[in-house]
Amino acid sequence: MFVSIHLTIAIILALLSLAPLLRVQHWLIRGLDFPRLQLTVVLVFWLLMGVFYFESYGLAESLSLAILAITLARQLRWIIPYTRFFPVEVESTTDQSAVGIKIMTANVLTPNRNSEQLIRFIKHYQPDVIITLESDSWWQQQLAVIEDVYAYTVKVPLDNLYGMHLYSRLPLHNSQVRYIVEDDKPSIHTWIELASGQRIKAHFVHPAPPSPSENEASTERDAELLLLTEDIDEKHTPTIVAGDLNDVAWSRTTLLFRKMSGLLDPRIGRGMFNTFHADYWFARWPLDHIFHSHHFALVNVERLPAFGSDHFPLLTELALKPELNSPEDAPDPDAADEELARNLRQEA
Repeated sequence: MFVSIHLTIAIILALLSLAPLLRVQHWLIRGLDFPRLQLTVVLVFWLLMGVFYFESYGLAESLSLAILAITLARQLRWIIPYTRFFPVEVESTTDQSAVGIKIMTANVLTPNRNSEQLIRFIKHYQPDVIITLESDSWWQQQLAVIEDVYAYTVKVPLDNLYGMHLYSRLPLHNSQVRYIVEDDKPSIHTWIELASGQRIKAHFVHPAPPSPSENEASTERDAELLLLTEDIDEKHTPTIVAGDLNDVAWSRTTLLFRKMSGLLDPRIGRGMFNTFHADYWFARWPLDHIFHSHHFALVNVERLPAFGSDHFPLLTELALKPELNSPEDAPDPDAADEELARNLRQEA
């Protein structure tokens, strides 16, 4: 009896783990990209249950263990790059003379009213740039107190969970608010002038997730990210993309975005930095991201404490050190990637 149950659950776990490999955009499939760490824990547990409790190793027992082992190996292939067991993709620097930028991203959760804690974080960590997501008119009023220091702003207050505010102590130039795919989902695009006078390009985005309450398919989210890559010149222009992508770092879509944009992920080789859900330690995923061109090295990245939102803030400090990384460090798209990206853009 136990053998049959073990084999059935092994097959179910394999199907749940491998389903995202299908080129299906429905939220039920794309959502299975998220709990890969949780599925890995379950796979290890169920594999050990078989090893310790099987009385013999017949065909069914061996098949069950083989399914679990192969599925586990596949899962680890996705998540190991976001652990310290993998080489870093972005080099670190401690060069105090390097020109840098410190960015805080914070999905505030619109009904959250603990603005005082976020303001305390801003005063304590002193980022150069702050991007808030899900911020409405109330949050705009509360954050007005920081504008003495963060005098350069772009404000898009909305009450649909997609408001966005940019505050900067560094000068902003040619700032634009764009609605890349959906007419109620803004993104902010701007040039930021560093202390040295050099300008870098920054894109701040918050596409909608595939879900029964948003978009039934991931087409809009995926297309927004891939259309954004057309504006990125990663070889010649220092570029940063940050925000809540409503996608995990290891998903097919995020990997495709990095291949098509040529941007690097400073978390690779360092950790997942799970930013959602702040209230449930057993169900957390890296939804808030920062990617950048090879021009930058990493000074520090850390997840900040909770402040009432369902997201943790993310603080990232980068330094202009183009000699430490190379454009070739980013993953390259193949012909299948190019075709998939083209199709997703066209579907949008």
